[in-house]
Amino acid sequence: MNRFVGSRSLVVRDAMKDLSFPVLLMYPTHVPAEVVAMGPYSLEVAPNAPLPGGPSPLVVISHGSGGTPLVYRTLASHLARSGYIVAMPEHPGDNRNDRSLSEAVENLENRPRHIRLTMDALCSDAEIGPHLQRDNVAIVGHSMGGYAALAVAGGQPWTGPGQKVAVTRDPRVKALVLMTPAASWFVPNDALQDVRVPILLLVAEHDRITPRWQGQLVLDLVPDRAQITYKLVENAGHFSFLSPFPPHMRNPGFLPATDPPGFDREAFQRQLQQDVLDFLDTSLRGLNPGRSGRSAPC
Repeated sequence: MNRFVGSRSLVVRDAMKDLSFPVLLMYPTHVPAEVVAMGPYSLEVAPNAPLPGGPSPLVVISHGSGGTPLVYRTLASHLARSGYIVAMPEHPGDNRNDRSLSEAVENLENRPRHIRLTMDALCSDAEIGPHLQRDNVAIVGHSMGGYAALAVAGGQPWTGPGQKVAVTRDPRVKALVLMTPAASWFVPNDALQDVRVPILLLVAEHDRITPRWQGQLVLDLVPDRAQITYKLVENAGHFSFLSPFPPHMRNPGFLPATDPPGFDREAFQRQLQQDVLDFLDTSLRGLNPGRSGRSAPC
């Protein structure tokens, strides 16, 4: 944990939809960090610093509906300092500045594809690709990001009887971290039968947006229950998984900054960072029985 955090911004192209979307990359580096303003947040990063020798596992963080990658900045920074390369795409049409697709079936199709396109872009990048393990990827998803993670890992979402959402499983994904996942599209009994990777499932006790029954769907429908590490976060709300906001943004009218009475978000974030790191170290770094932990570089 004596590394600094490097950062750089990329743009990924979606030729199918004729659009592009930004991706923020965080990674370990030995270049000293500086305080950099990104929107309303201050991050200690070394912009455009060289990447580590690697190859290293890749973690893709998928934000919630109407969100932004920067609200997971503390988790991303912690994983980067711990040796992971972390990519955070901003989902077009379902982010803080543009919610035009948030309620559309198109968003259900786009989100998983944009995770895969992010992986493709990083692996094919002449500078970044050689530092990655292309077939050793974890997806961390919060809320709608959890939906996208399940879809990329083999889940088949439905919008109604006989109405499948067009998604494609990506075999490069070897682990999922699901934080209060929006799983209501995976209702049929076989919807998650092809999800066969280790899962860290975190559910908030007082979540009214993606309540506990959605996490229970994952527990009930994933074929190997033994692959799921489940934790009910006591007294947490839906937004408790977001990084703490600056003081001037903490007011009762701004729901993402609020928690149930008595919940300590700062303390929970420290525990969350350690829980996610321990899970990824076990799932991606070859600590599980029967896994070599080796992956081919891009």
